[in-house]
This record gives sequence, C-alpha cells and structure tokens, in this order.
Amino acid sequence: MRRGWRGKVAVGTVLLILGFLAVAQLRSQATDQALAQLSVQDLTELVANLTARNNQLRDDLRSLEMQRTTLQGAVQRGDSSAASIRNDLQRLLGWSGALGVSGAGVRISVAGSLPSDGINSLVNELWNAGAEAVSIDGIRLVPGLVVVGTGDSLEIGGSPLVPPLEILAIGQPETLAGSLTRAGGPIAQLAATYPQVTLAVSGQDLVQIKATDRSLAPVLGKPRL
Repeated sequence: MRRGWRGKVAVGTVLLILGFLAVAQLRSQATDQALAQLSVQDLTELVANLTARNNQLRDDLRSLEMQRTTLQGAVQRGDSSAASIRNDLQRLLGWSGALGVSGAGVRISVAGSLPSDGINSLVNELWNAGAEAVSIDGIRLVPGLVVVGTGDSLEIGGSPLVPPLEILAIGQPETLAGSLTRAGGPIAQLAATYPQVTLAVSGQDLVQIKATDRSLAPVLGKPRL
C-alpha cells in the first residue's frame, strides 16, 4: 500500500511539472507569434521604447546611488559636527568653571600670615602665565571671586581661608613655575616683604580642580548672536 501511494504521488508530481512546462511553452509560442505579426516599424518602435526605458532605469539607479552617497556623507558630517560641538562645549564649561577639570599644573603652598594682596598677586601671575583653572583651598576661582582680608582673617566668597593655604593651577608646569619663581617675580618679592612666610612651588603631573558652586549666569550681560 505504501509503495502504491508513493508511486501515485510521484506520477502526480511528474504530471504537474509537465503541465507547467507545457503552459510555459505555449505562452512563449504565443508571444513569439504576437511578435511575428508585428511590422518592422512596430518592432523598431518596440525596441526603441525598451531601450529608452532601460536607459531611464539606469539613470534613475545612478541618481538614487548619488543620493545615497550624499545622504551618507551628510550623516557622517553631522556626527562629526555634533561630536566637535560636544567637545567644544565640554572645553568651554571646564574653562568657565562649570565643570571640574584635571591636568598638569603646579601646586603652591603658603605657610604663614600673608595678606590678601599677596595671595592675589600669586593668582594674577598664574592667570597671566596661562593658567587654565585655579583654586585656593579647594575653592574654584571664577569671575567675582577674590581673596579679601589681612593676616589670619582671609576669606574668599564668604568662606574663611585658614593657613597654610594650597593654591592649585592647571597649565604648563614649567611655564607657570618659571613665571612665579623668576628673578624679581612674585615669589621673590613676597619672600623679601614677608620673610616669616614660607612659599613653595612644585610642578605636578596631575592637578584636579573641582567645579565652582557659584552661579555663572550673567546678571547684565546678554549674548550677541
């Protein structure tokens, strides 16, 4: 019974394939007969239309490929521009004090009673020498923050400063240290004026300065676009 059933299925499959081939051949013959009935002028026009259509399809394909290439380039440029903008924004935020920063720099230790103008002279020298960020005892210096007071009653932004003080600055260590310790520079002047104060400058491979906790929003200034 199984062999008879399998045989019937095989025969049915063969007949189905033969029927499909016969239909395809008949259609091909019908198409050939239809073409044979066309005049030379009709055949020429048909070939011309097919050629024109193929050329149009090729042009469309080239146009689409060019559009794809253009879009891919735009996407890549957009990603690159966005990354560049993000990097610029991070640098600006770090430079302004809104973000913490780290890098090579110098450390200045101040042991003894040094008035505010002496501290500010050290800070100003650092800025002039190219410091990118400065802090005093962990307080980030931003516009509007200066050391005030004398002797042991120093403060900055309402926060007291208790000696010994630590001033950190990010920038080229050699440049910053050289500017501070040059002959006739601020360290030499302060040492001569306040001999009881000990000042030490050392280059640092890594200085970490945290962000400011003060608002950096301008009160009167407005951005110009």
